[in-house]
Amino acid sequence: MQIIVLNKDTLLYDEFKFKCSVGKNGLTSNKIEGDKKTPTGTYGLGPMYYRKDKLLKPLTKLKKIQIKKNMGWCDDINSKFYNKLIKSKKNISHEKLFRKDGIYDILIPIKFNTLKPKKNKGSAIFLHLTDNYKKNSWVYSIKKKDMLILLKLINNKTKN
Repeated sequence: MQIIVLNKDTLLYDEFKFKCSVGKNGLTSNKIEGDKKTPTGTYGLGPMYYRKDKLLKPLTKLKKIQIKKNMGWCDDINSKFYNKLIKSKKNISHEKLFRKDGIYDILIPIKFNTLKPKKNKGSAIFLHLTDNYKKNSWVYSIKKKDMLILLKLINNKTKN
């Protein structure tokens, strides 16, 4: 099965339809780091990351990884860790995963530019949470209640 971003505010999975938001500057087939756009295409899903202090371990067939305070996702195009999970370091630019705003209380990395990351091609491409569907610089976001439903439906063979 495949998760389909039908348009800038609709995500489909099988017969389930979820309201979503995409990057502030829309969708693109030519993703560039920092362009605030969501890449188009079909990609696999990574493991589910979650905040144990904010919710019980969600039900899903995806591998589950607890988010720790020192976890980050490298967005430094000059780093050998570009577009990879890292321990937060002051000298490497990264997206903090342990956040106060709740958007990463649950997240699933999209396997975009991950196998052999190309510098400046885009990093930290996640399906994550939103409260208001406001367009942001992040990629795909849905409400927590919808994410919990989606997690029960998908598995490690699901594509996005």
